[in-house]
Amino acid sequence: MTGIIEVDMFDEEVDSVDHPMADSFRTLLEEVAEQYNSSLLSYEIEKGMVSFVFDSESLMADILKILQEKQ
Repeated sequence: MTGIIEVDMFDEEVDSVDHPMADSFRTLLEEVAEQYNSSLLSYEIEKGMVSFVFDSESLMADILKILQEKQ
């Protein structure tokens, strides 16, 4: 398995994958995974911090590039 991507995405009150905003983001990640013929292996949220892993190193690398460009 590749590394975990962690992003401070939401306010701290978003503290569960069942929260509507977190659920919506998970759906987005799953749609992106489909485009790469891959799967979302892990998805967690703690106090607004989102952690996720895909089974595609290429997808993980592309996401890291996007996050680095935004900084």
